[in-house]
Amino acid sequence: MNGHLNPGDWCVILAYLGGVIALGLWFGKDQRNTRDYFLGSRNIPWWGIGLSIVAAETSALTVIGVPAIAYGGNLMFLQMIIGYVIARLILAVVMVPHYLRGEIYSPYQLLETHLGRGPRRLAGAFFLFLETLAAGVRVFVACIPIRLMLGDRVCSLGGMVDPILGAIGLFVGLSLLYTYIGGVKAVIWTDAVQFGLFLGGGLFALFYLPTLIDGGWAGALAQAGAAGKLAWFNPHFTFSAPFNLWMGVLGGTVLVLSTHGAEQLIVQRVLACGTVADGRKALGLSAALIFPLFLVFLLVGALLWVFYQTHPFQIPLPESRPGIKSNDFIFPIFMLTEVPHVLKGFLLVAILAAAMSSISSALTALASVSTMDFVKPLLRAHSEEFFLRFSRGSTVFWALALVGVAWLTREVEFVLNAAFSLRGLTSGALLGSLIAALFARRLGARAVMAGMVASLVVMNALYWPANIPATRAWWLATFGGEIFWPWFTLIGTLVTLGVAGAVKLLARR
Repeated sequence: MNGHLNPGDWCVILAYLGGVIALGLWFGKDQRNTRDYFLGSRNIPWWGIGLSIVAAETSALTVIGVPAIAYGGNLMFLQMIIGYVIARLILAVVMVPHYLRGEIYSPYQLLETHLGRGPRRLAGAFFLFLETLAAGVRVFVACIPIRLMLGDRVCSLGGMVDPILGAIGLFVGLSLLYTYIGGVKAVIWTDAVQFGLFLGGGLFALFYLPTLIDGGWAGALAQAGAAGKLAWFNPHFTFSAPFNLWMGVLGGTVLVLSTHGAEQLIVQRVLACGTVADGRKALGLSAALIFPLFLVFLLVGALLWVFYQTHPFQIPLPESRPGIKSNDFIFPIFMLTEVPHVLKGFLLVAILAAAMSSISSALTALASVSTMDFVKPLLRAHSEEFFLRFSRGSTVFWALALVGVAWLTREVEFVLNAAFSLRGLTSGALLGSLIAALFARRLGARAVMAGMVASLVVMNALYWPANIPATRAWWLATFGGEIFWPWFTLIGTLVTLGVAGAVKLLARR
């Protein structure tokens, strides 16, 4: 079976793209103000928001990269998911009442309410800068396997542009179209559909692979188990790889407390809930779904390893390149070469759905913070119609910014290697500031801002020397290993609160 797409595959792909755009147009017809555009009028069912939360945090890199983790290693990433679930339950109990007390547009408004305008603007600036970099990097790295799947002719728009630039522009443009028109309501509902697509794609691969392996399920699992591919538990504490239980329970919990509690990308969905009960149900649903979702894709990776022990690659496995490892191509290559036509189209749609979901989520979050946390407080005299137009304009601006970042960083190796880690440079500062605002207000605005800046400095000092080729050898020789990304948020949070406490103490003396 070759790796080309036939008309049936293209019909599936085009039907998906047309359906997503039509959904965005449908929900765009009743956008009258920023409340509609950024909060979805707060009348979206909790289950739709719960599905959207999972889709928003699942990029194409997750769908491609998680099977690659198991293919090259084992199932120990599951220990991280334990923390992901714990954090959601904590947020549902503790944070949701704060989010839905009144009507706010971002978690950074809570900083102004309890600490002042300075912390709110600093937190918003941190989010805008790092989310633009992280989302732009995710766009570029995801477009590498997408280019492989769709082919250079499609991605180059018939030879008019560089194929990778064409792929970047194509998917950011398509995501922008329904985000621009329909706002967060369109994003949430398309996310819900896209969640079903990539989960369905994972389940299909999970049940299809054993039919290609001698001995079926029993034989495949026996081979994977004998090779250690099903190992999932590691009780040994380390700050470096591999994944371990402590990394999941401590690092994973604090990581998701930040990503789902202090960063607009996910919090915006909770803010769209109508009641506290709905917000808790939405987070609870995402907690129930996240473990089986990752388990499916990890098992797919283990089964792919078994399959390729006895089957040659029909497309040569590309070499590792900045931002994406060789193993990350295995699932896309399997889709292209081993799956029947039409079904192949559905599996490719699963990857496209995850890519577009992460792009649209970033666009609406960036537009919301830039409009509601920075522009609207300065231009209060203008009408709601003006701010709705501005919100849509800012969505276009951030789409162009993502295209620019994705294109400009394509040759910068140490940036691309940070694809999953960039957000960790500020996540601790954002979580620490929110904890201070809600539970340690006596620290004051200046102390908290000092802690946030110190956290950013410390995290950069920990991250970049271990990841820039020129200093990596020195770092590893001096410290014996790099700090693995699951610990970033915990370290950053402790630095934020510790420095803020020290500054407050010194100010008193």
